[in-house]
Amino acid sequence: MKPVAIFLFLISVVLLSRCYYDSEEFLYPDTGNACDTANVTYAQSVVPILQSYCLSCHSNSAAPALGGNVKLQDYADVKARADDGKLVGTMAHSQGYVPMPQGAAKLDDCTISTIKIWVRNGAANN
Repeated sequence: MKPVAIFLFLISVVLLSRCYYDSEEFLYPDTGNACDTANVTYAQSVVPILQSYCLSCHSNSAAPALGGNVKLQDYADVKARADDGKLVGTMAHSQGYVPMPQGAAKLDDCTISTIKIWVRNGAANN
């Protein structure tokens, strides 16, 4: 009787271990939310962020009335804010800067990282 019990136990262990599904795709499914900061450019990376979060108040036409006359529509204006640290400081809600977007939650880490990388790489008009 004892050898049969050991045999059944071993068969059970083998069969149950086969039920374990261990694949990277199953354990860590791609949610499409990966932060890709490999090729950050002004035109492809920064401008869409500015359009989504900033230009409603900081476009050339809205800035005098809504954006404290801070314009972020043209490259030269954005470059000036990048160079003086205000672009990153406001977006990252750093101490000493007015947090932006004003009255809204802090932007996600990927968006802020994209801006930081662009500034760190010289804020080129690329």
